Amino acid sequence: MKKLFISSDHAGYNLKELIKKKFNKKYSFQDLGTNNSKVSVNYPDFAHKLCKKVANNSKNIGILVCGSGMGMSMAANRHKKIRAAVCYSIKNTKLSRLHNNANIITLGSRLTKKNIAFKCIEVFVNTKFEGGRHKNRVKKI
Repeated sequence: MKKLFISSDHAGYNLKELIKKKFNKKYSFQDLGTNNSKVSVNYPDFAHKLCKKVANNSKNIGILVCGSGMGMSMAANRHKKIRAAVCYSIKNTKLSRLHNNANIITLGSRLTKKNIAFKCIEVFVNTKFEGGRHKNRVKKI
């Protein structure tokens, strides 16, 4: 069973919980918060917490959820060894792994329907980095 780290702010909390419920038999999640949708929190705090876990091991994968996916992505990409991609379609999710070796998927709960989010997570977790000409490009990031 593959282990995934997951975190959200208050806007992403409900989608985060649906993701855990949908995939709880397939993946083991370490939930790093937040723990409800009613108390407003600062998304960078939760992005930074997750990034520390993902950066420690190249096999780790993270899922960050906020209202748009953008804030979490911006906060996450400030960390070394992190390549966070805002994913909203199967194609951009697949390319984020194949060409960019993304290790964190960020989702916008206000912009992405839950079934698309579920499909994006499946693609993200199961797509391997293509390497080759993309390896040198990723090194330049």
